[in-house]
Amino acid sequence: MNIALKAQKGKNKNRGANAVTGTVMLFAFCGFLLLMLQKPSLLTGIMLFSVPLAIWLTDRLLPRLFPMDRLLLSLINFLCALGVLMQYRFSPARGLNQCLNYGAGLIAMTGCALAVRAVKNWKLLIPPMIAACCGLLALPFIFRGGSAGLGATAWVAFGSFRMQPSEIVKIAYVFVLAWFLCRRRVVLALVYTGAMLAFLVAQRDLGTAAIYGGTMLVMLYAATSSLFLILGILGVGVGAVSVLYVLFRDSFFLTVQNRIKNWLDPFATYDQLGGGYQMVHALIAMANGGWWGTGLGLGNANTVPEYATDFIFSTVMNEFGLVFSLLVLGVYALIVLRAADIALRSTSAFHALLALGGAALLAVQTFIIIGGITKMIPMTGVTVPFLSYGGTSLVSCMGIMGVVQGVASRNERILREDRELAEGGGEDRP
Repeated sequence: MNIALKAQKGKNKNRGANAVTGTVMLFAFCGFLLLMLQKPSLLTGIMLFSVPLAIWLTDRLLPRLFPMDRLLLSLINFLCALGVLMQYRFSPARGLNQCLNYGAGLIAMTGCALAVRAVKNWKLLIPPMIAACCGLLALPFIFRGGSAGLGATAWVAFGSFRMQPSEIVKIAYVFVLAWFLCRRRVVLALVYTGAMLAFLVAQRDLGTAAIYGGTMLVMLYAATSSLFLILGILGVGVGAVSVLYVLFRDSFFLTVQNRIKNWLDPFATYDQLGGGYQMVHALIAMANGGWWGTGLGLGNANTVPEYATDFIFSTVMNEFGLVFSLLVLGVYALIVLRAADIALRSTSAFHALLALGGAALLAVQTFIIIGGITKMIPMTGVTVPFLSYGGTSLVSCMGIMGVVQGVASRNERILREDRELAEGGGEDRP
C-alpha cells in the first residue's frame, strides 16, 4: 500500500511538472507566432518551433542524466525563453546570440550540478578556487574591455571576446563561503569576502559588490544565527564607506553622487552627461505599458539606451504590462523559495549553505536591479537574471542554479537510499 501511494505521488508530481513545461512551451510558441504575424520571415518561423522544442528537450533529457528538480528547471526555462523572445523582438541577431548563451548556460548548469553531485571532498579544491577568484577579478585592471555601468570597469576584452569576470566568480564565491561557514571559520569568510569586495569597489562595480555582500550576510546569518554579528558587520561596513566617501567624495564617489541625484529627481538631471535620461525614458516606457501592456512588438522601450541589458525589465513592462510583470516577479520568488526549500532538505551543512547561497544571490541581484529600474533604490549596473542580454550573465545565473540542482539531486539520492534501506533493499550493504 505504501509503495502504491509513493508511486501515485510521483505521478502527480510529474503531472505538475509537465503542466508547467507545457505552459512555458505554449508561451514561447505564441510569442514567436505574434512576431511572425507582424513581420513574417523564415528565421522567425524556425524560432517559432525550435524554442519550444528546446524547452521540451531540456525538460526531458536533463533529468535522465541525474535526478533534478523539474519544477525549478521549468521556471528557469520560462525566464530564459522570455529573455530570448524579448531580445529577438528588437534584434534577431541578438536573439540568436542569446540562444547560444542559453545553450552555454545549460552546459554550465549541468556541469555545476554534476560537480556538486559527484565530488565528495572539496577540501583540495577550495584553495585553487580562492586563487582563481582573485586572479579573475584582477583581470579588468590588466585587460580593460569597456564599462559595466556608469563608471564601472569590470569588463575584460581579448580581441572581439568580452566577458565580465565578476559574473563567473559568483559561482566559486558561493562554494568558498559555504566551505568556510559550514566549518564555522567566520573570520576567514569575512577576510575572503573583504578581498572580493575590495576588487569590485576598485573597479567601481558597486552593484555586484552589493550582491556579494548581501549574499554573504544571508549565508552568515544562516550559519551562525547571530543577529548581533550581522548588525556589527553592517555597522563596520557603513562606517568604512562613510570614511571613504569623505576622503574620495570628489573623485571616486562622483558616480555614486550622480546615481543618487538621478534616483531623487531624474528629470532634473535629464540633459546632463550620465544623468537621468535613461531613467526617465524607462519610467515613461513602464507607464505606457499600463496594466496589460502595449503588446509584443508594439512597444517603444527601445528609446531606453540599455533596454537589452540593465533595463530589460522596463521593456517587459512596456509590452506585457504590470500584471504580467508581477507574475514574472512571482516566478523569481518561486525559484528563490524552491532553492531555499532544497537547502532546508539537505542533510549536509555545506550543501545546505550552497543551495541557500544560490537562493540568496538570485534574490539580492533581482531586488537590486528591479528596485533600481522601478526607482525604489538608486540604480546600479547589474543584469536582470536570465533576461538580460549577455553570455557571462546568463552562464553565471544558470551555473548558480546548477549548484542548487546538484544539491537537489544529492538530496534525492540520499532519500532514495534511505527508502531502500527502510524497505530492506540495503540490508546486505556493509
